[in-house]
Amino acid sequence: MTRIAIIGAGISGLATAHAIERLAAERSLNVSVTVLEREARTGGKIWSIREEGYLCEWGPNGFLDSKPMTLELCERLGISDQLARSNDNARKRFIYSQGELHRLPENGPMFLQSNLISWRGKLRLAGELFVPPRRDDVDETLAEFARRRLGPEALDKLIGPMVSGIFAGDPETMSLQSCFPRIRELEREYGGLLRAMLKLAKKKKAERKAGKEVSSAAGPGGVLTSFVDGIQSLTNATSARLAGKVRTDAAVVALRPHAGGWELELATGEKLDVELVVSAAPAHALGELLQPLDQELAGLVSDIPYATMNVICCGYARERIARDLDGFGYLIPRKEGRSILGTLWDSSIFPQRAPEGHVLLRSMMGGATNPAAIDLTDAEVLARTQSDLRDIMGITAKPDFVRIFRHPQAIPQYLSGHARRLAAIDDRLQAHAGLFVTGNAFFGVGLNDCVHAANRAAEQVAKRLSVGS
Repeated sequence: MTRIAIIGAGISGLATAHAIERLAAERSLNVSVTVLEREARTGGKIWSIREEGYLCEWGPNGFLDSKPMTLELCERLGISDQLARSNDNARKRFIYSQGELHRLPENGPMFLQSNLISWRGKLRLAGELFVPPRRDDVDETLAEFARRRLGPEALDKLIGPMVSGIFAGDPETMSLQSCFPRIRELEREYGGLLRAMLKLAKKKKAERKAGKEVSSAAGPGGVLTSFVDGIQSLTNATSARLAGKVRTDAAVVALRPHAGGWELELATGEKLDVELVVSAAPAHALGELLQPLDQELAGLVSDIPYATMNVICCGYARERIARDLDGFGYLIPRKEGRSILGTLWDSSIFPQRAPEGHVLLRSMMGGATNPAAIDLTDAEVLARTQSDLRDIMGITAKPDFVRIFRHPQAIPQYLSGHARRLAAIDDRLQAHAGLFVTGNAFFGVGLNDCVHAANRAAEQVAKRLSVGS
């Protein structure tokens, strides 16, 4: 029997363990999997907290159903009947600019009528048709790409808020290739984004006419999906379905090659001998473990930065908020000078997020452009959040319910050169047989990305086991 240790019981580690056990059963491989988690609970940054009738998400609140990997995992776990898809009004997303909320245009006529982008900015966007494509392998930042193809106003009011909403990142440093590889592909394949949209729209129209089922090819698309009891249902179910052990309060403090395998030392002093190790730990934690083993590899991993984040959940009686909450929420361009990055109208997105007659708003503060926010007191965080909610949404009432969650290392940042870093990490790992890495620090920060990377890591493990046998 091959003993396998997985470090970290977030979605990446749990999904990897589940995929390894599935592949082992399909290929008649004899394995014993143990998942080791330093915290007292599984789930990592996935944590759904229900208090006083409100359901607050400590971290991510769902995944898009446009990609199959997480839906397939749900099907295998037998929890597809617990899925909750976001309300149709969640398609309505807003940007706060120059004192008002502007709905993000979803089509050409809406774009022309919108006051979010000036006519000068709209003309610059239309001029994207005439911008020559970049064919070299330079890893542009998102800001460089946006200025080159779309213009500075689109960067400030569209690209910048999107980057802060997804990555809590700074477009001046984030890699286009690693953050949005599909956009890079569209430019190379079609010569530009507008050209791609026009050609793909024509292709979709033809496919619909032929009776084929089609989805968005130019963007992530899909419906934001969670569970009736919150996204933690996914990690709970994955953990419960594992045949192997899941050990909490089991911090790994040392990792050593040992007798053709690996020795893991826990904080308690206990030592475990295994043949294979998969790390699904955050980059900074993995870097510490690798330091005595391989300083170059440890440096490559540890140098992946993380953005900080405060998540502020506020509950109100619905009658105390005058404005319409028919939508997903809003993001705020950096130039607006607000304290928060944006606010999600959680109870408008999913049902049962607030008691009857109440609403739940979830604001984000911090990110790569405001790391000092993590050091504010709770009183300061709440005061700044309320100030922004008052100015943006007209909310003068104090919230009936408040929860503040702090993430000193919230979301890994894929800086320009991230792809080269991944190649160097993979090259160094070749010298450490039986050691694999996965997790959101490397191959994508979303839930779908984590499950996809977990499946890939499991396939690598199964391939090694098959070769060995």
